[in-house]
Amino acid sequence: MNFVEELQWRGMIHTVMPGTEELLDKEMISAYVGIDPTADSLHIGHLVGVMMLKHLQRSGHKPIVLVGGATGMIGDPSGKSEERNLLDEETLRHNQECLKKQLRKLLDFDTDAPNRAEMVNNYDWMKDFSFLSFIRDVGKHITVNYMMAKDSVKKRLTGEAGEGMSFTEFTYQLVQGYDFLHLYQHNNCKLQMGGSDQWGNITTGTELIRRKTGGEAFALTCPLITKADGGKFGKTETGNVWLDPARTSPYRFYQFWLNTSDADAEKYILIFTLYGKEEIDVMIAEHQAAPHLRVLQKALAKDITIRIHSETDYLSAVEASEILFGKGTAEALHRLDEETLISVFEGVPQYEISTADLSAGIGIVDLVADKTTIFPSKGEARRMLKDGGVHVNKTKVGEEFTADASQLLSGKYLLVQKGKKNYYLLIVK
Repeated sequence: MNFVEELQWRGMIHTVMPGTEELLDKEMISAYVGIDPTADSLHIGHLVGVMMLKHLQRSGHKPIVLVGGATGMIGDPSGKSEERNLLDEETLRHNQECLKKQLRKLLDFDTDAPNRAEMVNNYDWMKDFSFLSFIRDVGKHITVNYMMAKDSVKKRLTGEAGEGMSFTEFTYQLVQGYDFLHLYQHNNCKLQMGGSDQWGNITTGTELIRRKTGGEAFALTCPLITKADGGKFGKTETGNVWLDPARTSPYRFYQFWLNTSDADAEKYILIFTLYGKEEIDVMIAEHQAAPHLRVLQKALAKDITIRIHSETDYLSAVEASEILFGKGTAEALHRLDEETLISVFEGVPQYEISTADLSAGIGIVDLVADKTTIFPSKGEARRMLKDGGVHVNKTKVGEEFTADASQLLSGKYLLVQKGKKNYYLLIVK
């Protein structure tokens, strides 16, 4: 597999330094992507860089994930208007271990092949570097003029994006540049990859390698992912979409991809999945012929949910999704955990009822027309019950039905359905 060609047809190349493709054709190399360990989970914004490493490994080359324990303590000024909070070493180490656990699902760290993935932490080689040694051995090779010419620096200094920048952040590109030099010298790493906003930092590294060793290193960046409507990719009303199921449930994760627009799905399926070109071309043609079937969104959500979570989580998410649209069964409803149940029925009208109301059982008519306002009157409730239009927990009920505590979902919920599409969640307090 030709790595550069693979990224090109997937729309994953923004800028590539001349000579990169020739280098990859000539020998097996190592290439790295940096990730700041500012949280104990990756979010989907990190997946673009990880997918670049995945394709690199599939092409026979060696991927290196650099966890920025040192650079995470400084904060990258690229694309940011404010300085970030600094993290202590204990937190950074904890985050690193959490990230590696997630990355094992996406990259092969455990193979015996020479191109097995590797994780490094730049704190390990930066922690004992004295300030005097750094400015002597690294700082003298890069001029201030060169550093000032970088867009990430110019924007901050001219006031376009905020309140200037500290010396700490100004030195960031030197620290990142030294990372590249260190990996070049110790890990045969000749290529650094990242988002297009990283071009300035990456080329500082290639320049440092050239000036300090006379060697040649290369850079490749991918476009920053945007949504068709101009919104920020990976952000929802509740914040980032995380890979950790404790932060973003598999159901919510699946729903994020399933609910992408047609234009975004056509782009995302190229970037975030491992489907081949012919498969994707067929899916795009099918989708354009019948957009309402959401072929692309379903394929996208399936591939990425299985790889990040599991096939079981994917099937559970599909089953949970069908419940809301009338296809799910009572058995499927009872299998939902509480978090997924709440996620599925987020936004439907909710009512609180007391434990006392259920302790001795309550007739369905009183429940839907007295304890709640699901029906405006008992007469209307009786008419729909007689016509078979009322369900409790996905089971059709009649006027004789009595609700009690034994029917509660997750010990505290009842789901009432009026007609085909109207759901109400009753919460016992």
